[in-house]
Amino acid sequence: MAGIACVGAANWSVATPRPQRGVEIVGAPSNLGLRPLRPGHVPGAWRTPQVLRTHGLAHRLGAADRGDVPAPAYTPVRDPATGYRNGAGLVAYTPLLAQQIGAVLDGGRLALVLGGDCSVLLGSALALKRRGRYGLLFVDGHTDFYFPPHAQTSTAAGTDLALATGHGPAALVDIEARAPYVREADAVVFGYRDYGAPDVVDTERFLRAAFARYPLERVRSLGTSAAMRDALRTLERPDLDGFWIHVDVDVLDPGIMPAVDSFDPGGMQFAELEDALAIALASSRVVGMELTIYDPDLDADGKLAERLIAILERAFARAGLIDVRKPATG
Repeated sequence: MAGIACVGAANWSVATPRPQRGVEIVGAPSNLGLRPLRPGHVPGAWRTPQVLRTHGLAHRLGAADRGDVPAPAYTPVRDPATGYRNGAGLVAYTPLLAQQIGAVLDGGRLALVLGGDCSVLLGSALALKRRGRYGLLFVDGHTDFYFPPHAQTSTAAGTDLALATGHGPAALVDIEARAPYVREADAVVFGYRDYGAPDVVDTERFLRAAFARYPLERVRSLGTSAAMRDALRTLERPDLDGFWIHVDVDVLDPGIMPAVDSFDPGGMQFAELEDALAIALASSRVVGMELTIYDPDLDADGKLAERLIAILERAFARAGLIDVRKPATG
């Protein structure tokens, strides 16, 4: 396995280790939010927890592992009750995933959810709403705030931010009468690059929403670390009980991370994502994080899994969540 020196900036500082808190993994092997890429295709994102474990993620992060929350079987057919593919499965799966995530949070550990597709955000957000008012750091190549007539609205992975903030069928957005799981004003949308594409994004509606917005061009204008520190002013407000980090790996340039279902040009470099995560994870207010959309079917030799794990290992180390005095493994 590659060591942590293969990714990220050459010079980086390490925060004071916080091993007393610990990290605990929850596997969310779900592809329920995705559309098939071709007839008969079953999206491979469900394999992510297994593959990242095989590459030693838990050991390299010093993390405990709670195991997987198995997802219902995938079907490409839209559920007539919700209008979403796998809608009934998502309604059933979300509370189960929320229960496991909640157990980690109640134990005082930082939860690391290994998706699966972006629809696992619903489980994370429901777990948080059961416990109070939390912020959301949404690091994604897309806004995922889509509405009709855009085709993405039938797939929860393309509308997860909208669903988490209360926009969509009640069966998905109001589980346990808890809508919205996250308030728009408590969410930061960071690193996206689909802004202003009228065939995909309802730009006017997105701009009317109360999100704090950091499109990729703004992130780069401010500098990644400075932009994240600015974003934390929203997420560390005293009226919030903490915040959650959502990371869709399609925030990366597909030239360096092609194992995703959406190959839009542009995107962050590995070092930029590492810098952003290192700053966010160093906050005393962060309670957990999820990683989504990586598709092992598109990474036959496992090299991209190694790169993702190296990013996480370095970011967690820089945030003080790993004791870097111990030698890197692999």
